[in-house]
Amino acid sequence: MILIGQYDSPFVRRVGIALTLYGRAFEHRPWSTFGEADRIRPYSPLTRVPVLVVDGVALTDSHLILAHLDDSAPAGASLMPADPAARLAARRLVGLATGLAETAVSLFYELKLHDSPSPLLIARRGGQVKAAAAVLEEAAQAATPCLCGEALSHADIAMAAAMRFVTEAHPGLVAVAGTPALARRCAVLEATAPFQAICQPFIPPA
Repeated sequence: MILIGQYDSPFVRRVGIALTLYGRAFEHRPWSTFGEADRIRPYSPLTRVPVLVVDGVALTDSHLILAHLDDSAPAGASLMPADPAARLAARRLVGLATGLAETAVSLFYELKLHDSPSPLLIARRGGQVKAAAAVLEEAAQAATPCLCGEALSHADIAMAAAMRFVTEAHPGLVAVAGTPALARRCAVLEATAPFQAICQPFIPPA
């Protein structure tokens, strides 16, 4: 398998972490959607990452890629909870975390790539990020070791990947003091070997 994209993308990173936790061998091609678009386009016509090439087939969109990996995971080893209620909760949190990440990416582009950023859009995107982080903070206050129970799930991975991007791309937007449980959970995950292996400081587009 080949994973295309840089690990400063929260979406590429969540796929890379899942592959690592599943013990799946893969080749990483850290191509930039800005500087190396021509190399990505044959695999992803929209020039979006992540791309996971499996048996010559290029899969795009992190949700679909992880669904494929979950389908081929050994029994009892899936990163999506088996219990229906826990699985529903995990999907809710994955949606919030990835939505937060998508909004934070959009906010970065608005701020950095436009000559005249829209104040209305900046305020809206910033408010959306903060609102989603507040809900994740509530979830992070659970007494369980992980967000949705005893075992690590895609919800935990998506949460940590999204919050790292927000912290690096928008310093101070989400105050650590206002999200202490969320910050603690992210710090614990970031200290583990898979999260340290699949990591890259945020590199703004040139």
